Amino acid sequence: MTWSVRRDEEGLIEWERRDGLATIRRRRRGGGDGYVVRIDVLEQAPEGRTYRRKTVESEGDADEHVDRWRSEFALEE
Repeated sequence: MTWSVRRDEEGLIEWERRDGLATIRRRRRGGGDGYVVRIDVLEQAPEGRTYRRKTVESEGDADEHVDRWRSEFALEE
């Protein structure tokens, strides 16, 4: 498995890629209205770090982003 849960608290879950160079975090927004999903990837590239952040309405939408990014940024097996 490329990703494992690094942190799991009420309202927040964070996955870390096996090499430790990428994390994905899903957290409930303050006030409980929606979720924030972000991915942070340290890459050896001219652009440097890759950081994306998305705000969505539902937990299901947040999970879709998490699944997409986990797949997109997975390591070759």
